[in-house]
Amino acid sequence: MSQHSILIEAHELEPLLDTPQVLVVDLGKPETYAELHIPGAMHLEYPVLIGGQKPAPGLLPPEERLAHLAGLLKLDRVSRVIAYDDEGSGRAARLAWTLYYLGYQSVQVLNGGIHAWNNEGHPVSTQPIFPGNARALPMASHDPTVLAERDYVLEHLDDDGVALLDARTAEEYTGSKVFATRGGHIPGAVNLNWQDTLDPERNLRLKETQLLMKALEERGIEPAQEVITYCQTHHRSSHAWMMLKALGYTRVRGYAGSWSEWGNDPNLPIQQGVSP
Repeated sequence: MSQHSILIEAHELEPLLDTPQVLVVDLGKPETYAELHIPGAMHLEYPVLIGGQKPAPGLLPPEERLAHLAGLLKLDRVSRVIAYDDEGSGRAARLAWTLYYLGYQSVQVLNGGIHAWNNEGHPVSTQPIFPGNARALPMASHDPTVLAERDYVLEHLDDDGVALLDARTAEEYTGSKVFATRGGHIPGAVNLNWQDTLDPERNLRLKETQLLMKALEERGIEPAQEVITYCQTHHRSSHAWMMLKALGYTRVRGYAGSWSEWGNDPNLPIQQGVSP
């Protein structure tokens, strides 16, 4: 089990930069990384984390690519991975979720990402560090409680102990904006746009705990429940997964197939409009 919170603040990270066993990973756009990044941070392309195949591009990549990722990050040698990006921590959260799935929980996300780091005067660099050639490192065991697959979601639609949190926009949720064969949402899911959980006044950190807990309570999401997060490709919902972990929710799964899988399968039930 990880001894660290899922989030780390910039002032907590800076003293760790010279620690050899701490790996900082930048998942921002290549052009942002070239302009500025945290000193010593390794750049990782986001597509490494996803399967990328239609109709559900957000599914986990195959095992050989996961083993390659574990090797790139040297998970057998580093004591902690700290991830950040330039877009509100959605990509960084997807890396954290993936590593949790691989059974590696000593991972944190920089709250606010490069916005918080740079805007608050922490040191930056332009010296690039890219992953080199690495041997595959198959992880000994995976944590199935981190992942919700399609059949698992379907089996728990009427389970009061399981809640579904849709991290997309309200338009996607209701079905007025469609990015799959069908629009709408998974029956019983409640909507909380991931961008509404970010605080632009605090450099895209998560909003204050009491505000987030109130938003979840208003939607009937309780800490005692298991919560399954989803969006279109489990990018935004990785951020929702991270948010729930940061708030102390202990049973949180990410539906990697998300709406791109569910909405494109005519055999699966959907709802449109606003749920009662």
